[in-house]
Amino acid sequence: MSTTHQPEPTAPPQHPVPPQHPVDVFLLLHDGDTVLLGMRDGTGYADHQWNLPSGKMEHGEDVVTAVRREAAEEIGIRFEPDELQLAGVVHHRNAWHGRIGVIFSVAYDPDRHGEPVNREPHKCAEIRWVGLDAIPENTYPYTVAAIEVWRTGTFLQLSGWQ
Repeated sequence: MSTTHQPEPTAPPQHPVPPQHPVDVFLLLHDGDTVLLGMRDGTGYADHQWNLPSGKMEHGEDVVTAVRREAAEEIGIRFEPDELQLAGVVHHRNAWHGRIGVIFSVAYDPDRHGEPVNREPHKCAEIRWVGLDAIPENTYPYTVAAIEVWRTGTFLQLSGWQ
């Protein structure tokens, strides 16, 4: 009877697969003691919660290009790269996985930037300027952490890991 050699089953890797967190960019557009927030709606992610203008980086995109693209897509605001101030980073965990958020701030200048408009009504019910002392309770925790990084200058915040 002839038998063929069957390879041994491979053992599972000894080290887990490294994390592949999405990289999000946030725009903290501020005017004095107010920030611009949008009410998410119709996305299936954080719907009916307030959020900063934000989104995921696209393949081949750097963080500066990504935040400028997201600002133009979501609120119609355009600004020069040198207007951006790096506020910090949030490492957030939701129910599915971890995420890395890079937070940029821009001081709003109506003459230079124009009026923000809701350019994605299919994803955002409204946009609104909100006082820093009156952040709504239904603000998504990732956004709350991003605002805190900017307000306190802590540069790094963990959110959802507790």
